[in-house]
Order: sequence, then structure tokens, then C-alpha cells
Amino acid sequence: MLIDLHTHSVVSDGTDAPAQLVGKAAQAGLDVVALTDHDTFDGLTEAVAAGERVGVQVVRGIELSCSRSGNSVHLLAYGADPSNAALATEMTRVRSGRTGRLLPVLEKLEELGVGVSEAQVMAFVGDSPSVGRPHIADALVAAGHVRDRTEAFDRFLADGGPAHVHRYAIDVARGIELVHGAGGIAVIAHPWGRGRRRVLPPEVLEELITVDRLDGFEVDHQDHDDATRAELRQLGNSLGVLMTGSSDYHGTGKTNHELGCNTTDPAVFAELERRLGQPPSP
Repeated sequence: MLIDLHTHSVVSDGTDAPAQLVGKAAQAGLDVVALTDHDTFDGLTEAVAAGERVGVQVVRGIELSCSRSGNSVHLLAYGADPSNAALATEMTRVRSGRTGRLLPVLEKLEELGVGVSEAQVMAFVGDSPSVGRPHIADALVAAGHVRDRTEAFDRFLADGGPAHVHRYAIDVARGIELVHGAGGIAVIAHPWGRGRRRVLPPEVLEELITVDRLDGFEVDHQDHDDATRAELRQLGNSLGVLMTGSSDYHGTGKTNHELGCNTTDPAVFAELERRLGQPPSP
């Protein structure tokens, strides 16, 4: 059984429609795929219906924008109830903050000599309920300022970069609480990718697990090299948490993240389903 628990559609910052993504998952030989768009459940109905047509189990997920001490932390939530009022309110606040920083970011880019217009950015937003940095990156690519999203983030848009503007994000401990309150499972995405180890060192991950009841974290991810994966796996085994693997697929929006390039152990997925109160997959 091949299981990929972290993907994005055009509903957030991917480039495939939810049904298209699920179809590609089937073509890639996946048995299970989770759609985890940023701070929205909007694509899940379409994805689940597509999965029923093509024989792929679709896990209902989101990727919640969180922070710790002002630094970005991404929290994957599986099986959370979309009708939960507390979670919905916080996601609305996050999306509003993301959209509200668009013009200040564009002003900084203009000052840096790589200006793009609001209209140019909005052309890439599609069905997403909010405007994110990846959409700005796509506009920069189309304008010829950078080669791809990676360069756009590395040169301008990353946290602390010359065009970065702070926005609201949920404190990660509060995020875990919200996910659990909505009946979901909370797993930190790529905890040590791209310098995040300084934000989430082992002692902080242990505190989030033992105090805040974090359910687990991604180990097998393209942003983790072999040594990082081995260290995270050792930490996860010592703490007895769920350790997942996934592609973080974004379609053409992110290179080297093909569907199924990393997968989750079926035994881990069975435990995730057990905690959600669902019968194990065949």
C-alpha cells in the first residue's frame, strides 16, 4: 500500500484541481492520498468524489499556518471537522492576514526593482480563498524576475527576506489544541526542513508532544536529508509518536516533490485511522 499524506491543489498554492491531483495520484500508483491545502477545507469534497471514481482513498486534511516565537511552523491536520467553529474562525483570520499583506509585499518588491502588480498576482490565485506568497512567486516568474518559486523565496519572499511582511499565524500549541478540539490528528510538517530545526529543536518537539499532545511529525520529506531523517526517526521512536512520509506535492509549483516520492508506512497510517475512529484500510 502506497500512502502520501501531504499534497496541495489549486485551492491553495498547488497547480492541479483537486480531482486532477487525485487522478494523478492514481496514475502514480498511490492507494491513499491526503489533500492538505493551506488553511481551507474547500477542495476536499471534489477530491473525495474523485477518489471514489478512480479507487484512491482520499484523507481529509489541511495544513494549518502556525508559528512559534514569531517563526513559521506548518501543522498538518487529518480528519478535523470542517464545521468546528473555533477552527474555522482561526483559519479565516489566517487567510485574512495572508491577503492583507499582499500590497505591502508588492511595495517592497517594487523598491527592490522586481515589481509586479496586484493584477499579475491575482491571475495565479484561481480558486484559492486567499492570496499567498506562492502566488506572488508565480507572478515574479511570469515577469521574468526569477526562474521559479524556489528562487523567488530564496531571494525575496522567505521569512526574514527583503520582501517579507509578517502576518498572523496561530501559535502552534494553540493549533494543536484546535485540531484536537475538531476531532483531528495533529502532525508537524517538515519540522527540520530549511532551517526550521532552530525553531523546533528536539526539546521543543518533545514538549509539544508531552505537554501539548502533538500526535507526530513528518520524517520522510524532500527537505530532510538522510541524516536528518535518521535523527528524527530516532527521536520519534523514543517518544512513541506517529512518523509520516509524504511528497508535499504542489504540481508544477514545486519541483522535486513528485507524488509518492516519499510515503507513509501502512502501519503508521493504520494507527492514524484507529485514532480517528475509522476502520483500517484493506
